[in-house]
This record gives sequence, C-alpha cells and structure tokens, in this order.
Amino acid sequence: MPGRDQELGSYYVGVDVGTGSVRAALVDQRGILLAFADQPINQWEPQFNHHEQSSEDIWVACCIVTKNLRETCWDKAGHFFDLPDFLSWKATGVTARSLCSLVCKWTYSAEKGWDDSFWKMVGLEDLVADNYSKIGNQVLPPGTSLGNGLTPEAAKDLGLPAGIAVAASLIDAHAGGLGVIGADVRGHGLACEGQPVTSRLAIICGTSSCHMGISKNPIFVPGVWGPYFSAMVPGFWLNEGGQSVTGKLIDHMVQGHAAFPELQAKATARCQSIYAYLNSHLDLIKKTQPVGFLTVDLHVWPDFHGNRSPLADLTLKGMVTGLKLSQDLDDLAILYLATVQAIAFGTRLIIEAMESAGHSISTLFLCGGLGKNPLFVQMHADITGMPVVLSQEVESVLVGAAILGACASGDFASVQEAMARMSKVGKVVFPRREDKRYYDKKYQVFLKLVEHQKEYASIMKGD
Repeated sequence: MPGRDQELGSYYVGVDVGTGSVRAALVDQRGILLAFADQPINQWEPQFNHHEQSSEDIWVACCIVTKNLRETCWDKAGHFFDLPDFLSWKATGVTARSLCSLVCKWTYSAEKGWDDSFWKMVGLEDLVADNYSKIGNQVLPPGTSLGNGLTPEAAKDLGLPAGIAVAASLIDAHAGGLGVIGADVRGHGLACEGQPVTSRLAIICGTSSCHMGISKNPIFVPGVWGPYFSAMVPGFWLNEGGQSVTGKLIDHMVQGHAAFPELQAKATARCQSIYAYLNSHLDLIKKTQPVGFLTVDLHVWPDFHGNRSPLADLTLKGMVTGLKLSQDLDDLAILYLATVQAIAFGTRLIIEAMESAGHSISTLFLCGGLGKNPLFVQMHADITGMPVVLSQEVESVLVGAAILGACASGDFASVQEAMARMSKVGKVVFPRREDKRYYDKKYQVFLKLVEHQKEYASIMKGD
C-alpha cells in the first residue's frame, strides 16, 4: 500500500476476475474511479453441468482491460463531431465543420477561430494539437458544397447517385429559421414588406421554442444567446432566444388534469386531436366575449423547467394563480388557454429584451409543430401585437435544409437568393387590436408573477 507521504497524482489499477468477465478500474488516491474497462471470458461446457475456463484466456483478458485503461473513449477518438457535421462526414468523407455548429454549440469565433487559452484553462489542451484536427480546422458557412459530394458508399446507402452536392449543415432550429425568414411577403399588407430582413423574427416552436433574430452588426442582448456571425443567414449576425419547454409544457398541463380521460374520449369520438377539440370547446364556452378573456382570473408563469431567455435563470419554477376546486372539461380548457398565453407572453418578454438592445422587429415568422395550432398562433399575434406569418409548407426545417442543398448544387448564387425563391407565405394571422388593453394588463400580471417568485425565494433564504 502507498505511504501517506506519496505524492498526489499516483494511480492504482484494481482487477476483478469474475465468472463471465474480467473488469479493471483506474482509481486515484481519493478512491475515485477514473476509468473502467471489461472483457468477457470464454466458457466451455464439455458436457451437461460441467463448466471449464482457460487460465490463459483469463490472463489475456487481464492484459486487454489493463491496456484499455491506459488508452481511453477519448485517446482513441479520431474526431469529435456535432451531429450535423457527423452526418455530413458520413455522406461525403469530408471532416469540414459547419460554422453554425461550431459557433453556436462550441467556442469557435467566426472572426478569430479557436481560442487556445480556453482549451488549456479547462484541461483539454490536447485538442489544440495538430491545428485542432480533432474538432475542426476547416470551417465552412452553411450551404457550402462539401468535397466531391456523396461518396459511392453513402450514395448506395441512400439510394442516390454518387457525386450529388452535399451542403455544410445547419442545426435543426436554424434550418427552420432559414426556411421561413426570407419569404417574399409582397401583397400581404405586412410592415416588413420593403424593409430589411432584420425586421423579421423567426420562431421555431415544438417541444421547446427558439427565437431567431438577425442583424447587420453584432447586438449583445442580455439573456439571449449570440451574437453569432453567419450562423444562420450568411453575412448576418444571429441572436437566439429560447423557451426551455413550450409544447412539452402544454402536454404536461393538459395530460396531468383530472379531466384528461374525458377529453381523450370525446376527442376520439369526434376523430379530432385533443387540441383541436379543446380549441372548439373554448369557442363554445366563451359566449360573446373574445376567447382570450376566459383567463381574466387565471394566470400562468411558464418556466416549469427554468428560464432560458431573457432571464437566463434555471432556478425559476412554474406558477399558476387563480385555481378553483372545479376539475371539469371547462376548467381544463381554460388552463390550457392560460398556458398557451403564458408561452406567448414569454415570447413578448424576449422580443422586448431584443428590441431594448437594438433589434427592430415588426413581424413574426412561425414554424414547427405548434404552428399547426390556430389558438397558439392567434395568441402570439394578439399578445405581441405583431402579425404572424405561416409558411406555405408546414415542414419549414426541411425546406431550410433543402435551401442549403440548392445552394451547394450551384443553382442559386447565394443563400439569400434561394431563401427568397423557395420560402413561400401560406397564411398571415393579424393581431386583434381591440383586445390590446386586456393583454397589456395580463402582461403586467405576468411580470408580477416572476417578481413575486423571486421575493418568495429571498424570504425563504433569509435568516
């Protein structure tokens, strides 16, 4: 055993030979397991209920696991990819990385490249070796053609001809933004017509939501990611706001309600989705008032999974005020409505933060699964006071990905040209201006909810 005066930094190998395998671990002086390896042992059964093993085979297994401890899932790695870049590599054999992935998900600067000091500070200086070959030393803007296109092997797997152009990729939400934000809006009576594309905000909303705004110059928005240069639209800076849960929150509130089984049964009987049924049920119970007014006494703060933007506070929790003892279908429908409104108020808060920092936004371009819900869309228009543009093609992320391919093929001179040609307006939803005063008051309550939550936390942390 090592003495007490042995220097820190010594490590020990423990080997366990079991019936079915040999296992080994690398352990430091604090008893912390740093690495693990195992290797199966062969077994023979020459006759029923007689078992044999080879001592030589066991020794070989001991050697294998000990060697594997010295060479870890880290030393053996040839490359570290984000998923979009991995797929591009599988398709083309090219290890070039997309500027989108490295700028938004790593620490790469479009202007300065990698920062050696960061990797040394976090103890990963080995990634600096060989000019960053493991994490990317060729970085290309989205839409750039990669190598010689599809390799013969990938072409065979995909059922396509070899050599077809493959584009440097985008993250899925960014592809959605690309698929909607550049649409030709002439003839729809929108404020953004004739204005720079920077007046548009793309919202990609599904399980969670992303808010993509672009600018000609870098704008730093507290609590909003970025600015990232050329990370979505080449030549523009991107700011990316977000809500941690949106579609997931709506599902959580609806499915956790006591009336959910009744809702399921009635929606199934009508061959409707549960949300189509809830929307029609709200129209039934609203009587003569606008549907949004049903939540005059019910308010929701939607950060059940913390706040991503613009408060950037993972400790925040969800809040509901105005609950009653009733748990019928009317109660469920109104809670669903209040949740949708809360998500829209969260978008309004993000927009205000972006505009305070220097963005000028007049129109929302919405895509993703929640864009199929007319109540969700109308509430975003009413609560933000901005028109919402829906794409002609519902699958805007796929259209955005196809725009990249179109650029890589050489059929368009630029991403911007492809965006204008391939993105189409399907429907425009305008805000109900007559309801503005009501939503302004609900927004005041919305802001009070988080203010009060912080006060409660302060009280509980006090002496």
